[in-house]
Amino acid sequence: MDSTERREHIVRLLLESSTPVKGSIIATKYSVTRQVIVKDIAILRAKGNNIIATPDGYIMNRTNNRVKAIIAVNHKEEDMINEIKIVLKYGGVVEDVIVEHPLYGEIKGMLMVSNYNELEKFIDKYENQKAKLLSVLTNGIHLHTISAENNENIELIISDLKKNNFIISD
Repeated sequence: MDSTERREHIVRLLLESSTPVKGSIIATKYSVTRQVIVKDIAILRAKGNNIIATPDGYIMNRTNNRVKAIIAVNHKEEDMINEIKIVLKYGGVVEDVIVEHPLYGEIKGMLMVSNYNELEKFIDKYENQKAKLLSVLTNGIHLHTISAENNENIELIISDLKKNNFIISD
């Protein structure tokens, strides 16, 4: 199998998968190194494939037909779970976290948390790896791209986040 054919197979694999697929699993499946898969994914993205690298692996972004909003929030590290639960409560997805770093500019991490199972996995990783949130770099100030089925759910999410003092006000 040549690289073009392998990339076509990778796209098909990601389209057929409802969960993220780790690069190491893709590499094993096609008998190449993980670094080859990283290069393949970069090429596929450059060709317009909407592939997202999440902490759990690669997934094809299927949120294109959803309503999106970018929200500015500020909270302590220990409030992260409550913030995400509010988004999930209204059928929302926390797609990413974005911070503005004084040296590097915008730093974005893909989250794609769309249900409580994914939230639990995220929390487990956060706790087991003793990792720090990106918002630690900015004293709790950060952005999220959130998406939902419709504007009404986006408004409910934003309203609830405001009620809980997460949204940064004018």
